[in-house]
Amino acid sequence: MSTDTLQSVAPPKGKPKWLRVKLPTGKKYTELRGLVDKYKLHTICTSGSCPNMGECWGEGTATFMILGNICTRSCGFCGVKTGRPESVDWDEPEKVARSIKIMNIKHAVITSVDRDDIKDMGSIMWAETVKAIRRMNPETTLETLIPDFQGVERNIDRIVEVAPEVVSHNMETVRRLTREVRIQAKYDRSLDVLRYLKDQGVNRTKSGIMLGLGEEEAEVIQTLHDLRDANVDVVTIGQYLQPTKKHLPVKQFIVPTQFEKYKEIGLDLGFRHVESGALVRSSYKAQKHIL
Repeated sequence: MSTDTLQSVAPPKGKPKWLRVKLPTGKKYTELRGLVDKYKLHTICTSGSCPNMGECWGEGTATFMILGNICTRSCGFCGVKTGRPESVDWDEPEKVARSIKIMNIKHAVITSVDRDDIKDMGSIMWAETVKAIRRMNPETTLETLIPDFQGVERNIDRIVEVAPEVVSHNMETVRRLTREVRIQAKYDRSLDVLRYLKDQGVNRTKSGIMLGLGEEEAEVIQTLHDLRDANVDVVTIGQYLQPTKKHLPVKQFIVPTQFEKYKEIGLDLGFRHVESGALVRSSYKAQKHIL
């Protein structure tokens, strides 16, 4: 197959069979589900209805979101509310750390909304959250899935200084579609953030893209090349699913063989880990990415 042929199907009324998931089960999942409900804990896994929640929780991994649930950006793919965020809750670092302790999480992924309304863009809260988790859960490993902080190095430095095992920043899509999909974000700025993280000594960097927004195969492959040129270690590739009718429509459902092809290309380029599949999300198998 030539490198400019994309294996996909037009989006039908229903999802293709490879996007259907079984309900999460298992002892570990049931225990964590009970703790989340009992203590009213907040995870992206539950609020985002992640299809991999059962698998990740079964392996002791969960994702938490800080800095509220209202974003200052209005990306066309994202289901998070957009508007004027509430004031920063400075008790949040302890709350997140306590949640991780209660759930006995082995590997935690921390993410956040964009907070362009704050001078430090939320980077101080990010650092304080990592410190609190370290104090309360010294055996827990961490991945921080950060925004671009508008490329301001001092804000990025705060993440570098607290030394999470993995620092991730998602490209989300290919260069041509960035303005439509991410609006306020910039393709090259995201690459610069990832490159800067590595240059400052971050051991493991990571990024993710989603497919089905109208990208061509050659564009996906170019994005993989761009990420490797920025010395990114881990990449995740998944299928975009439209959160609501107000969001960008799905233009293609990428078939499993195409995801497998991207995985092979990524590994050949030298990525340490490539997670590529319709149900893959940013934190999928995250606990393995520290190795």
